[in-house]
Amino acid sequence: MEQRQASVKETLKVAVSGVRGVVGATFTPQLAATFAQAFGTYIGAGPVVVGRDTRPSGLMIEQAVVAGLQSVGGTPVLAGITPTPSLLMISARLGIRGGIAITASHNPADWNALKFIGPDGLFLSEIRAQELFDIYHQQDFPLVAEHEIRTVREEKYPTEDHFKRILDYVDVAAIRNRKLKIAVDCGNGVGALYSPFLLGTLLGCEVVPVFDTPSGLFEREPEPLPQHLDVLRRVVVDQKCDIGFAQDPDGDRLAVVDETGAPLGEDMTLALAVWQGLAEHERGPVCVNVPTSRVVEVIAGYHACPVIRTRIGEINVAEAMIKHKAVIGGENIGGVMISRIHPCRDSFAGMAVIAELLARKGRPVSALIAEWPRFAIARGKRAIRPDAAPAILRQLRQAHDPATINLLDGLFIDEGDHWVHVRRSNTESVMRVTAEAATPEMARALVDRYLQEVERLMDEPTPTVPGEYT
Repeated sequence: MEQRQASVKETLKVAVSGVRGVVGATFTPQLAATFAQAFGTYIGAGPVVVGRDTRPSGLMIEQAVVAGLQSVGGTPVLAGITPTPSLLMISARLGIRGGIAITASHNPADWNALKFIGPDGLFLSEIRAQELFDIYHQQDFPLVAEHEIRTVREEKYPTEDHFKRILDYVDVAAIRNRKLKIAVDCGNGVGALYSPFLLGTLLGCEVVPVFDTPSGLFEREPEPLPQHLDVLRRVVVDQKCDIGFAQDPDGDRLAVVDETGAPLGEDMTLALAVWQGLAEHERGPVCVNVPTSRVVEVIAGYHACPVIRTRIGEINVAEAMIKHKAVIGGENIGGVMISRIHPCRDSFAGMAVIAELLARKGRPVSALIAEWPRFAIARGKRAIRPDAAPAILRQLRQAHDPATINLLDGLFIDEGDHWVHVRRSNTESVMRVTAEAATPEMARALVDRYLQEVERLMDEPTPTVPGEYT
């Protein structure tokens, strides 16, 4: 019984990516209300936009967040079921103090989360998030009197500004003229409400929707990995679609299936977007996270554009994009980030710019990527005790030549013809391993080898060094 209680406790994750856990176990309305009080205290009284994905627990958590914000003088602005990138753009409006996204993104269906957004329309940085958590732990909130409680407002058109920015960026006429047929797997998430409208009504494509009921009752796993896209793959082939897209529940991740039904992997999503962005829009620096495929460097190099790598995490890439004046960037999880739209992961912008690529080139996806050098990527993860991560990473580091190691984010080992990245997840109690090599077999073997090492080291009693790895 004690072991079960410990494992349940470990499902609550409090990190720069927000606060998330299993609904009814570690993630409760009481927790959400208290964090909303802390956030309202942190940013000061004023309008705070609140949006959610389609999970059934979302409305319950939204009501708790509203109560928490109102209790400290905040004015909740409810956007309802809204894509996370749309919510970020609303939060950047003049007069909005910040935002709270109620979404566990790619996590399993029984999870939910709060993600905190600043007035700049970006998620809180690590330093700002720590300041918020300090306020939460102090539990000293400036509760207001009855006459100071603010009325809840409503954001009626939460995607209007977001979609306008996308339409201003891409060549709408070219996409309309191409008359693309696109299958889109909305995963029963926010895309069910918005993706057919963007692709069909606004961009003039013929849309074949898949899992397009916004119920939050996921009929496939929430994370749009290749192994979860069997239905989309069949639909693309059976309906003779030009391309297939798959989204996660809150609409910030995008996966691509080519016209033959082959899933390309999330790294190729970013590569396609970078290719079109640099070729047709503007050239400049590209910012990506550490474990992004080298194919992005090949594409950027063709256009003589530098690539800057950052720690994993949307806010880390966004801040680097702003600092280096990057024109495009993203993460290797299918997170496309276009500066002229907004420096955030955005599956809707990703779909539009890839549709523009197909319209401009007039060739199938498989033929386009056949022109690139191919790098094989494999991924895996192992459950760990959170306190075991620093010692595991330290011992793995000691087994390698220091010249091959980068400690920017976890442990990145570059052996020239392949690389391996090992890090503790910010969103789950797992160690993630990613490897890139010349063939799928080599990449898979590298991942399996390091996962075995993680498992072996986890069983060994070793001292930890607090703060060495995060």
